Amino acid sequence: MNILVCDDDKEIVEAIEIYLQQEGYHVLKAYDGEQALDMLKKNEVHLLIIDVMMPKLDGIRATLKIREESSIPIIILSAKSEDSDKILGLNIGADDYVTKPFNPLELVARVKSQLRRYTQLSNVSESNDTVYQVGGLMINDDLKEVTVDGELVKLTPIEYNILLLLVKNQGKVFSIEQIYENIWNEDAINADNTVAVHIRHIREKIEEKPSSPVSLVTVKGIGYKLVLKDKSR
Repeated sequence: MNILVCDDDKEIVEAIEIYLQQEGYHVLKAYDGEQALDMLKKNEVHLLIIDVMMPKLDGIRATLKIREESSIPIIILSAKSEDSDKILGLNIGADDYVTKPFNPLELVARVKSQLRRYTQLSNVSESNDTVYQVGGLMINDDLKEVTVDGELVKLTPIEYNILLLLVKNQGKVFSIEQIYENIWNEDAINADNTVAVHIRHIREKIEEKPSSPVSLVTVKGIGYKLVLKDKSR
């Protein structure tokens, strides 16, 4: 698999490259956002690791441009560790956020985790379609397709897996911790903002009025659940 690493610090790029190559990945390198966009146009890339603070085109603006056309997993690197910075990164479409300085082994683990989800989302099974439906919302889990009232909806791998979890368990309330541990396969530590951002993104794509959701609803003080939309509303 091809992983694009983009950071204006060449030593960091080379260090990440060494660890990823040891795991059998092919590494492409870029040193600013414009180079990253160019590499993505010319190469098949399965995952992007990108720094925030870079010349010419920073990681935030580059991610916004990438998300206009691609749903590949994106891991943002940043020296900023504030929750507001993490929320911004997730808001603009990143799948994960790693704070510098970081443990290279942890970064590799996060890469593997994101690629597993991306691969599962991309694979098309030849078995009979597994279809889940809640009102006008339909998920074909074999084709990895989501439609709302017949219209195809584009989700990132994380968004897809969260929605699938809720659709499979229609009406069941999941706490933020349960969602995080089911999707990220790790203990939920300070997971509130991370899950909330992805939930908001899903609502923006499946709800007629995301600010007043009628399908993916909040159960105050507990978590979230997916319910059959009341057509009278």
